[in-house]
Amino acid sequence: MTGIAFFDFDGTITHRDTLWEIIRFQKGSAALYTGMVSLLPGLVRFKLGRRTAQESKEQVLRHFFGGMQEAQFTENCQRFCRERLPALVREPALTAIRKHQQQGRQVVVVTASARDWVAPWCETLGVDCIASNLEVADGLITGRLSGVNCNGQEKVVRIRQQFNLYDYTDIYAYGDTNGDRPMLALAQYPVYKPFRNKG
Repeated sequence: MTGIAFFDFDGTITHRDTLWEIIRFQKGSAALYTGMVSLLPGLVRFKLGRRTAQESKEQVLRHFFGGMQEAQFTENCQRFCRERLPALVREPALTAIRKHQQQGRQVVVVTASARDWVAPWCETLGVDCIASNLEVADGLITGRLSGVNCNGQEKVVRIRQQFNLYDYTDIYAYGDTNGDRPMLALAQYPVYKPFRNKG
């Protein structure tokens, strides 16, 4: 393998943040909007820098999915990947992924979103997935993350755990937020905010 390409997911491959979309898909729009109102104070604290991204994400996950049966959650996530996610994907991003594959490069999605609603989509494309992991206890979603939120420097940590980058002659990376910048810094060919105004 001579090359590898790392893609952020939310906002890079997709048009919007899939956390809110998976909530809408599993719980309905009314529950999403009602929940966002009650979560608003915590989300404001996050925006003001008084709460970490992981704390904010776990608050959202606990509210909507805490106590849910893992089997039901997993089944719903797989349905989301089949029924809803394709419409959220930027077509130029899909084209770029396929081009890298055609040119013999390994493609890896590296995302702060949970593996549950990203990995099934990645599998259909033959793409690897590095993602945040949800904690499960006694068959139930707790609403906490298992380990560190896969964002910022943690993306680099997780990439280096899985890949020896010295094995690759060319490294590409695509991202759209400050949380992707450490990953972009790994690449000879970084692209910031790609696939805009192209579908």
